[in-house]
Amino acid sequence: MTRIAINGSKGKMGQALIKAVKVSTKSEFGAGFDMGDSLKDSLSNFEVLIDFSRPEASLNALTVCQASGKAMVIGTTGFTDTELQLIDEASKEIPIVLAPNMSVGVNLTLKILETSAKVIGPDSSIEIIEAHHRYKVDSPSGTALKMGEVVANALGRDLSDCAIYGREGIEEPRDINTIGFSSIRGGDVVGEHTVAFFMEGERVEITHKASSRMIYANGAVRAANWIVDKPAGLYSMQDVLEL
Repeated sequence: MTRIAINGSKGKMGQALIKAVKVSTKSEFGAGFDMGDSLKDSLSNFEVLIDFSRPEASLNALTVCQASGKAMVIGTTGFTDTELQLIDEASKEIPIVLAPNMSVGVNLTLKILETSAKVIGPDSSIEIIEAHHRYKVDSPSGTALKMGEVVANALGRDLSDCAIYGREGIEEPRDINTIGFSSIRGGDVVGEHTVAFFMEGERVEITHKASSRMIYANGAVRAANWIVDKPAGLYSMQDVLEL
Protein backbone atom coordinates (compact mmCIF):
# COMPACT_ATOMS: atom_id res chain seq x y z
CA MET A 1 0.00 0.00 0.00
CA THR A 2 1.31 3.44 -0.96
CA ARG A 3 1.13 5.91 1.90
CA ILE A 4 0.03 9.24 0.43
CA ALA A 5 -0.05 12.74 1.91
CA ILE A 6 -2.04 15.67 0.50
CA ASN A 7 -0.81 19.27 0.42
CA GLY A 8 -3.76 21.68 0.29
CA SER A 9 -5.98 19.12 2.00
CA LYS A 10 -8.71 21.51 3.18
CA GLY A 11 -9.60 22.86 -0.26
CA LYS A 12 -12.17 21.36 -2.62
CA MET A 13 -9.49 19.59 -4.62
CA GLY A 14 -7.77 18.45 -1.44
CA GLN A 15 -10.98 16.89 -0.14
CA ALA A 16 -11.48 15.10 -3.46
CA LEU A 17 -7.92 13.77 -3.25
CA ILE A 18 -8.42 12.44 0.26
CA LYS A 19 -11.59 10.67 -0.88
CA ALA A 20 -9.76 9.17 -3.88
CA VAL A 21 -6.93 7.92 -1.68
CA LYS A 22 -9.30 6.31 0.80
CA VAL A 23 -11.30 4.43 -1.85
CA SER A 24 -8.18 3.22 -3.65
CA THR A 25 -7.23 -0.39 -2.99
CA LYS A 26 -3.56 0.42 -3.56
CA SER A 27 -3.06 3.36 -1.21
CA GLU A 28 -3.74 4.71 2.25
CA PHE A 29 -4.07 8.25 3.58
CA GLY A 30 -1.01 9.28 5.57
CA ALA A 31 -1.38 12.97 6.32
CA GLY A 32 -2.95 16.24 5.19
CA PHE A 33 -1.29 19.65 5.12
CA ASP A 34 -2.35 23.24 4.60
CA MET A 35 -0.93 26.74 5.00
CA GLY A 36 1.29 26.87 8.08
CA ASP A 37 1.45 23.11 8.62
CA SER A 38 4.87 21.50 8.79
CA LEU A 39 5.60 18.55 6.50
CA LYS A 40 8.78 17.86 8.46
CA ASP A 41 6.76 16.69 11.46
CA SER A 42 5.00 13.94 9.48
CA LEU A 43 7.67 12.59 7.13
CA SER A 44 7.30 9.08 8.54
CA ASN A 45 3.60 9.03 7.59
CA PHE A 46 3.93 9.10 3.81
CA GLU A 47 5.97 7.99 0.79
CA VAL A 48 4.41 10.25 -1.84
CA LEU A 49 3.08 13.81 -1.51
CA ILE A 50 0.31 14.93 -3.86
CA ASP A 51 0.28 18.71 -4.22
CA PHE A 52 -2.60 20.75 -5.68
CA SER A 53 -1.97 24.11 -4.04
CA ARG A 54 -0.30 27.35 -5.15
CA PRO A 55 3.18 27.69 -6.70
CA GLU A 56 4.74 29.10 -3.52
CA ALA A 57 3.32 26.33 -1.33
CA SER A 58 4.29 23.68 -3.87
CA LEU A 59 7.89 24.89 -3.95
CA ASN A 60 8.08 24.91 -0.15
CA ALA A 61 6.84 21.32 -0.12
CA LEU A 62 9.28 20.45 -2.88
CA THR A 63 12.21 21.60 -0.74
CA VAL A 64 11.14 19.30 2.10
CA CYS A 65 10.50 16.32 -0.17
CA GLN A 66 13.81 16.79 -1.95
CA ALA A 67 15.70 16.86 1.34
CA SER A 68 13.89 13.79 2.70
CA GLY A 69 13.79 11.70 -0.48
CA LYS A 70 10.00 11.71 -0.81
CA ALA A 71 8.32 11.36 -4.23
CA MET A 72 5.90 14.06 -5.41
CA VAL A 73 2.90 14.34 -7.70
CA ILE A 74 2.40 18.01 -8.62
CA GLY A 75 -0.85 19.19 -10.17
CA THR A 76 -0.39 22.86 -9.28
CA THR A 77 -0.45 25.29 -12.23
CA GLY A 78 0.79 28.83 -12.75
CA PHE A 79 4.51 28.20 -12.28
CA THR A 80 6.97 30.64 -13.85
CA ASP A 81 9.79 29.35 -16.06
CA THR A 82 12.20 29.88 -13.17
CA GLU A 83 10.00 27.87 -10.82
CA LEU A 84 9.68 25.05 -13.36
CA GLN A 85 13.47 24.98 -13.51
CA LEU A 86 13.58 24.44 -9.74
CA ILE A 87 11.25 21.45 -10.12
CA ASP A 88 13.41 20.08 -12.91
CA GLU A 89 16.53 20.38 -10.73
CA ALA A 90 14.80 18.63 -7.82
CA SER A 91 13.78 15.74 -10.12
CA LYS A 92 17.45 14.81 -10.40
CA GLU A 93 17.23 13.66 -6.79
CA ILE A 94 13.61 12.50 -6.34
CA PRO A 95 10.89 11.14 -8.67
CA ILE A 96 8.28 13.75 -9.62
CA VAL A 97 5.14 13.56 -11.74
CA LEU A 98 4.37 17.07 -12.99
CA ALA A 99 1.17 17.52 -14.98
CA PRO A 100 -1.25 20.44 -15.34
CA ASN A 101 -4.08 17.95 -15.62
CA MET A 102 -4.20 14.45 -14.10
CA SER A 103 -7.38 13.36 -15.89
CA VAL A 104 -7.05 10.17 -17.93
CA GLY A 105 -9.42 11.65 -20.51
CA VAL A 106 -7.44 14.88 -20.88
CA ASN A 107 -4.19 13.00 -21.36
CA LEU A 108 -5.80 10.80 -24.00
CA THR A 109 -7.03 14.02 -25.63
CA LEU A 110 -3.44 15.32 -25.72
CA LYS A 111 -2.42 12.24 -27.70
CA ILE A 112 -5.31 12.78 -30.13
CA LEU A 113 -4.32 16.45 -30.51
CA GLU A 114 -0.77 15.49 -31.39
CA THR A 115 -2.00 13.22 -34.19
CA SER A 116 -4.59 15.73 -35.40
CA ALA A 117 -2.08 18.58 -35.54
CA LYS A 118 0.29 16.54 -37.68
CA VAL A 119 -2.48 15.65 -40.13
CA ILE A 120 -4.47 18.89 -40.44
CA GLY A 121 -2.63 21.49 -38.37
CA PRO A 122 -0.41 22.99 -41.07
CA ASP A 123 -3.46 23.93 -43.16
CA SER A 124 -5.62 25.33 -40.37
CA SER A 125 -6.08 28.25 -38.03
CA ILE A 126 -5.93 26.90 -34.48
CA GLU A 127 -7.86 28.26 -31.51
CA ILE A 128 -7.97 26.95 -27.92
CA ILE A 129 -10.98 27.87 -25.78
CA GLU A 130 -11.13 27.02 -22.07
CA ALA A 131 -13.71 27.62 -19.35
CA HIS A 132 -13.40 27.31 -15.56
CA HIS A 133 -15.14 28.38 -12.37
CA ARG A 134 -14.85 31.99 -11.28
CA TYR A 135 -12.33 31.22 -8.52
CA LYS A 136 -9.59 29.98 -10.86
CA VAL A 137 -6.82 32.57 -10.75
CA ASP A 138 -4.44 31.59 -13.57
CA SER A 139 -5.30 32.18 -17.21
CA PRO A 140 -5.02 30.49 -19.64
CA SER A 141 -5.33 27.29 -17.66
CA GLY A 142 -2.36 24.99 -17.38
CA THR A 143 -4.27 22.38 -19.39
CA ALA A 144 -4.93 24.84 -22.21
CA LEU A 145 -1.26 25.77 -22.32
CA LYS A 146 -0.29 22.10 -22.38
CA MET A 147 -2.66 21.52 -25.27
CA GLY A 148 -1.11 24.47 -27.10
CA GLU A 149 2.37 23.13 -26.41
CA VAL A 150 1.48 19.67 -27.76
CA VAL A 151 -0.03 21.15 -30.93
CA ALA A 152 2.86 23.57 -31.45
CA ASN A 153 5.49 20.86 -30.97
CA ALA A 154 3.70 18.58 -33.43
CA LEU A 155 3.90 21.39 -35.98
CA GLY A 156 7.53 22.20 -35.27
CA ARG A 157 6.67 25.54 -33.68
CA ASP A 158 7.61 27.18 -30.39
CA LEU A 159 4.47 28.08 -28.43
CA SER A 160 6.17 31.10 -26.87
CA ASP A 161 6.60 32.55 -30.37
CA CYS A 162 3.22 31.71 -31.89
CA ALA A 163 0.72 32.03 -29.02
CA ILE A 164 -1.84 34.85 -29.08
CA TYR A 165 -3.51 35.47 -25.70
CA GLY A 166 -5.79 38.39 -26.46
CA ARG A 167 -7.26 40.41 -29.31
CA GLU A 168 -8.61 43.93 -29.20
CA GLY A 169 -9.18 46.71 -31.70
CA ILE A 170 -8.37 46.63 -35.40
CA GLU A 171 -5.68 44.16 -36.40
CA GLU A 172 -4.12 42.69 -39.51
CA PRO A 173 -5.72 39.51 -40.89
CA ARG A 174 -5.06 36.45 -38.74
CA ASP A 175 -1.65 34.81 -39.14
CA ILE A 176 -2.37 31.14 -39.86
CA ASN A 177 0.79 30.11 -38.00
CA THR A 178 -0.42 31.49 -34.66
CA ILE A 179 -2.31 29.60 -31.95
CA GLY A 180 -5.04 31.63 -30.25
CA PHE A 181 -6.22 31.27 -26.65
CA SER A 182 -9.54 32.37 -25.13
CA SER A 183 -10.39 32.03 -21.43
CA ILE A 184 -13.84 32.07 -19.81
CA ARG A 185 -14.40 32.33 -16.04
CA GLY A 186 -17.73 31.95 -14.28
CA GLY A 187 -20.03 29.91 -12.11
CA ASP A 188 -18.94 26.46 -10.99
CA VAL A 189 -17.49 25.11 -14.25
CA VAL A 190 -15.01 22.37 -13.31
CA GLY A 191 -13.15 22.55 -16.60
CA GLU A 192 -13.86 22.58 -20.33
CA HIS A 193 -11.26 22.68 -23.12
CA THR A 194 -11.74 22.81 -26.88
CA VAL A 195 -9.09 22.90 -29.58
CA ALA A 196 -10.55 24.00 -32.92
CA PHE A 197 -8.82 23.52 -36.26
CA PHE A 198 -10.39 25.94 -38.75
CA MET A 199 -9.94 25.02 -42.43
CA GLU A 200 -11.53 26.25 -45.65
CA GLY A 201 -14.95 24.61 -45.80
CA GLU A 202 -14.72 22.60 -42.58
CA ARG A 203 -13.77 22.73 -38.91
CA VAL A 204 -12.58 20.00 -36.55
CA GLU A 205 -13.13 20.51 -32.81
CA ILE A 206 -11.68 18.28 -30.11
CA THR A 207 -13.29 18.84 -26.71
CA HIS A 208 -12.90 17.54 -23.19
CA LYS A 209 -15.43 18.44 -20.49
CA ALA A 210 -15.03 17.67 -16.81
CA SER A 211 -18.08 17.47 -14.55
CA SER A 212 -16.32 16.31 -11.37
CA ARG A 213 -13.01 17.02 -9.63
CA MET A 214 -12.77 13.32 -8.90
CA ILE A 215 -11.36 12.68 -12.37
CA TYR A 216 -8.31 14.75 -11.44
CA ALA A 217 -8.09 13.19 -7.97
CA ASN A 218 -8.30 9.63 -9.26
CA GLY A 219 -5.63 10.36 -11.85
CA ALA A 220 -3.35 11.89 -9.22
CA VAL A 221 -3.69 8.86 -6.96
CA ARG A 222 -2.96 6.61 -9.93
CA ALA A 223 0.19 8.67 -10.55
CA ALA A 224 1.22 8.41 -6.89
CA ASN A 225 0.87 4.62 -6.90
CA TRP A 226 2.87 4.47 -10.13
CA ILE A 227 5.76 6.71 -9.08
CA VAL A 228 6.40 5.35 -5.58
CA ASP A 229 9.08 2.90 -6.75
CA LYS A 230 10.44 4.86 -9.73
CA PRO A 231 13.97 6.29 -9.90
CA ALA A 232 14.58 10.03 -9.69
CA GLY A 233 13.32 11.89 -12.74
CA LEU A 234 10.66 14.23 -14.09
CA TYR A 235 7.64 12.30 -15.36
CA SER A 236 4.33 13.24 -16.97
CA MET A 237 0.89 11.64 -17.04
CA GLN A 238 1.79 10.39 -20.49
CA ASP A 239 4.44 8.27 -18.74
CA VAL A 240 2.00 7.12 -16.06
CA LEU A 241 -0.58 6.07 -18.68
CA GLU A 242 2.07 4.67 -21.05
CA LEU A 243 0.85 6.88 -23.90
